[in-house]
Amino acid sequence: MPNTPQSAALSRYDQDLPQTPANYAALTPVSLVRWAADVYPDHIAVLHGQMRTSWAELLTRAEALAAALADRGLSRGSTVTVMLPNTPAMIEAHYAVPMIGAVLNSVNTRLDAATVAFILGHSETELFIVDCEFAATVREALAILAADGKPVPAVVDVVDPVYEGAVERLGELDYDALLAAGQARIDTGKLDRATLAGPADEWDAIALNYTSGTTGNPKGVVVHHRGAYLNAVGNIVAWNLPRHPVYLWTLPMFHCNGWCFPWTIAAVAGTHVCLRKVDPELIFKLMQQHRVTHYCGAPVVHTGLINAPEQWSKDIDWTIRAMVAGASPPATMIEGMDRLGFEVTHVYGLTEVYGPAAVCAKHEAWQALPLSEQADRNARQGVRYQVQQAMDVLDPDTLQPVPRDGSTMGEVVFRGNITMKGYLKNPTATKEAFAGGWFHTGDLGVIDAEGYIRLKDRAKDIIISGGENISSIEVEDVLYRHEAVLACAVVAKPDPKWGETPLAFIELKPNAKVTAEALIEHCRQGLAHFKCPREIRFVELPKTSTGKIQKHLLREQAGSAGAIGG
Repeated sequence: MPNTPQSAALSRYDQDLPQTPANYAALTPVSLVRWAADVYPDHIAVLHGQMRTSWAELLTRAEALAAALADRGLSRGSTVTVMLPNTPAMIEAHYAVPMIGAVLNSVNTRLDAATVAFILGHSETELFIVDCEFAATVREALAILAADGKPVPAVVDVVDPVYEGAVERLGELDYDALLAAGQARIDTGKLDRATLAGPADEWDAIALNYTSGTTGNPKGVVVHHRGAYLNAVGNIVAWNLPRHPVYLWTLPMFHCNGWCFPWTIAAVAGTHVCLRKVDPELIFKLMQQHRVTHYCGAPVVHTGLINAPEQWSKDIDWTIRAMVAGASPPATMIEGMDRLGFEVTHVYGLTEVYGPAAVCAKHEAWQALPLSEQADRNARQGVRYQVQQAMDVLDPDTLQPVPRDGSTMGEVVFRGNITMKGYLKNPTATKEAFAGGWFHTGDLGVIDAEGYIRLKDRAKDIIISGGENISSIEVEDVLYRHEAVLACAVVAKPDPKWGETPLAFIELKPNAKVTAEALIEHCRQGLAHFKCPREIRFVELPKTSTGKIQKHLLREQAGSAGAIGG
């Protein structure tokens, strides 16, 4: 039942007008999966290697998994943790775990064993579903739990036929056997499929996502069925997603539950094209093989496609729509995607708001502008999703909106239905995040006269040099415009005279050559001199599994004050 203010006075519109099963149902993505299977049972839902699974078959498999979980005593509030790449088992877990009211905890596949052990213990995981590729890390994590005297969850092994590496089994049973056991319970009538409908209360938790910790332990973000359902629908509206899209999984599903796209694709009866790892050549191959229409990813994923050999993409003669998230993508990236014939939509959000909660909503009038001006407008983080109540830029001290002048900086904040319940077992962090009735992102930005927000930096990434604020994003955008630069990150370097100065870490394109002096001079053509890097270091940039550059590691190398606390 929805939460309603207890103090609300009853009116004539409340009398003899009760909520009943006929006029109210909790919002849950489980209903979207059932809709796809009911309406388009024979449409292909999943493509993976030689596997072809229809929506009817996918629902059957998800129900079998849910039945097996219930048979093992898992129910509302139980934690089911998965460590899986973008495979059918990962999709099925997103459908099955919510069916019994349990909470899905998707673990970043690149985490170290100590962090995985912390997550398992902190979440009180009862069942751990693991792809055999990650067996070594998981084995070590389980050993850490045992050594600390903490409960060790049961493990289910997933052996993916597409995986070509060595297979090590850790669990008492494998995934296919688990599904078979669940299906047997349904077939023998020991479990009624009607009980696999999801929660009675849409405020119930559906998923747990741990934010990457740069120092200390990560925080567990708890999200609910209502928000997951609404953001799944919000993705459709924001992207104008048609019926039956062919969606390629370049975005890891462990990242904000794949921005809720496992449930979004069900809502439009689309086709999931699975991908174990990001590989530009394989991505283009799958795009052509399955005539992919949509995919999502961080800027580094799109940059990899732009810089791939031309012959890999030469046979794509249809429009592919790409969603890019995060800080403003460089104009060169947007222009490069346009040359490929890919249409880019820029979104913005965080784990705490289910992934994307804002979109750079496009206007037809922009099409008449030069490409560079179109790219500049499309690089804004944009406006709130229709399913989010509000998004604004506030003065951090007064919590009042900053002027809509495109230059006054403040903190980006959200409030509404696609905002987390809070941080698991961390009331202090939850209270701080929701101070003043807003979710505080920690991102600094401006808002223009059109109401579009543009990020300027993370609060900890602003460089204060001689009393002047320098946006690292602004400097990075200029560096990206140099033809030799593949990726870059600008951080603060301590300076005895100025306090801090910009230090740029540069990753060059293959076979490209350029000197540090040439790059600094390039910056001076587009920036005030005090904003230009005082030093350039050529490196291979450290990145997360979602393609984000790990600035905290670079700040540590530079000795930045911001290195403490990430």
